[in-house]
Amino acid sequence: MVTPNLSYPLLLLLLGSLAVVSVVDSFTTPKTYNFNLKSSRSKSTAMMTSAGNIELPSQETLDSLLSVAITASNQAGEIILGNAGGADVLKSKANSRDLLTLIDPLCEKTIRETVLATFPTHAFLGEEDVPPGKEASAAAIEAKLQQLNDADDNDNYLWIVDPIDGTSNFVHGMPLCMPSVAVAYKGEVVVGVIHDPHRMETFSAVRGRGAEMNGEPISVGQQSDIGDAIVAMGSPPAEESMKMSLAALPVLMPKVRTIRMIGSAALMLAWVANGRLTAYWEYDLSSWDVAAGSILIEEAGGSMTDLNDERWNLRTRKICGSNGGNVHKQILEALGEANVV
Repeated sequence: MVTPNLSYPLLLLLLGSLAVVSVVDSFTTPKTYNFNLKSSRSKSTAMMTSAGNIELPSQETLDSLLSVAITASNQAGEIILGNAGGADVLKSKANSRDLLTLIDPLCEKTIRETVLATFPTHAFLGEEDVPPGKEASAAAIEAKLQQLNDADDNDNYLWIVDPIDGTSNFVHGMPLCMPSVAVAYKGEVVVGVIHDPHRMETFSAVRGRGAEMNGEPISVGQQSDIGDAIVAMGSPPAEESMKMSLAALPVLMPKVRTIRMIGSAALMLAWVANGRLTAYWEYDLSSWDVAAGSILIEEAGGSMTDLNDERWNLRTRKICGSNGGNVHKQILEALGEANVV
């Protein structure tokens, strides 16, 4: 563990410079979008994708998964909007910075019921099902993956859901919180949806088809040097992750254009996918925080790895998602320089 050698005034200066991006304070009228539905083959196939040569379900099945994921996300988004002024804290989880409201389990229940109504045999992992702490979340995804090892093709699906990503933002009425829904097939994320109800932006991706926002293709930013990069990072509740984040700041901040802390992993990953952010890194996240965003970034042309530059998977906890190439390499080098490993 690394403890940064920062004086209190310097720490205040660094944290004070982390401006939160301005947000839209008015909502748009919901619209109907044409998402990338391409029914064709009826059997699972092996396909060369941005993630390599992996086995995919049939295109018809992918269409159905995407449609249900979007529907479930929209339903949860409506609940979030209905409580957009803030919510009372039901309890804290790992510590006083890790919150749970009455609305979190309601959103998860809504998503679960929508999913199981169409796919009753699919496995489901939601954040609110799991005790707090990284050991519990790591054990939960491991148990689900082991459970699916012996499943046949028709039942080898796992839905991975964060019903409200950005709960602290939600509690305080900040429109920076949303559901994140992913579907894994044989351990590989094949569909991801992040629905931002506050801006009526639905980010979606299907493995091998690219990424979209409201049915229109998106791609990662074109920055080629770390000096032009807008990099996001977290303000994590766990002590170890907090110390690593502080250790990275004095090394990373002088190298990038600016740093942003937005408070929602889902939103930061989605914004990397559509180029609003160049990169987002975090020392410790659970599968439900990252699964949907990981496929968005890869299908948008970016890179999603751990801090050792190994491709992200459902067991990965230390993450870096970026537009790829030189910027990704430079960010990992800077984190290594800060001994964030």
